[in-house]
This record gives sequence, structure tokens and C-alpha cells, in this order.
Amino acid sequence: CEREAFDTIAASGPNAALPHAQPGDRTLQAGDMLVLDFGGRFHHYCGDTTRTVAVGAAPPRLREVYARVAEAQQAAIERVAAGVPAARVDEAARGVLRAHGLAEYFVHSTGHGLGLEVHEAPSLGARSDEILAANMVVTIEPGVYLPGWGGVRIEDVVVVKDGGCEALSQAPRELLILGMEGDAG
Repeated sequence: CEREAFDTIAASGPNAALPHAQPGDRTLQAGDMLVLDFGGRFHHYCGDTTRTVAVGAAPPRLREVYARVAEAQQAAIERVAAGVPAARVDEAARGVLRAHGLAEYFVHSTGHGLGLEVHEAPSLGARSDEILAANMVVTIEPGVYLPGWGGVRIEDVVVVKDGGCEALSQAPRELLILGMEGDAG
């Protein structure tokens, strides 16, 4: 990358419940989720990726929420194709979270266009009236944000194609557990 596309977000613990969290003085703790949202520019074009990692350990609740967000993201990716209404992509993700009682904690759209700007058309939200077209580049980024606990977001970039999409993101999607200094493992 030539430079950052936007200010990186690194939010842990309860701050991870804020999709656009601001830096604070809180120290990372074992069992925290750490949401990392970052992107770079290359030849004027933006990248945008979010991963949530566990710090020191991944408690069962974090594993469960992560699995549901990953399932929602996969459902949305499978819905992406030229000619599909953007709102249907959002509904695919939201429907998975609804089935698990988490839809009320998904407080933003499923994604957005990406190009010369970090956020551009189309919006992949519930109220979008836009239709996906071949060669659009969009993010797919469902998230669950539980006040006082934290959040999980997984974001990847795809290119819309006839009959589907092509993933541009190469970062692994499985939950990564980062060790902490002093950990035995």
C-alpha cells in the first residue's frame, strides 16, 4: 500500500461494541475480542478489511458470536451477483443473525461500495434500492455489537460477477487467538 485509506480502528473488550470506536486507555485483557478495521490505498484505490481476533483465550460466548457472524457473512457472499438487489444481500446476513437472536445487535449495513473512496455506492443495506452490477467492488461486513460486552465484525472485499462474486480479500476468516505475554501457550 502507498498509505492508509482511513484511520485504523482497533477496539477491544466493551469498546468493540462500537462499530467506529475511538482510542482509549483500556489495556487488553485475556478473553477480550479485538476488532481490527484497516485498509490501504494503492494507485488511488482503497482497501478495507476487518478481522476480530481473541486475546489470550476465546471464551465460549466469543466463539459462538464469531461463528454466527461468519455464517452471516458467508450467506451474504453467496447472495452477491450481478442483477441482485443490494437489500437482498443485507437480508441474507440479517436473516442468519435473526435466526440466532442476534439481529437487533447488527446496527449497520452489510456492506458498501469500495473504490476511489472507502465508502461509495452501492450501499448494501436494508433500505437500499440499488441493484448490483458486474465489476462493482463491495465489502461484506456483518457484525454483532453487544453493549457492555463487545463486538465481532468480519469484513472482506468482493467483485460482483455474473452468477456470483470473486473474493479479493486473502486474510484467513477463522478465529485467530493471539497469545499474551506471560501465557504458557
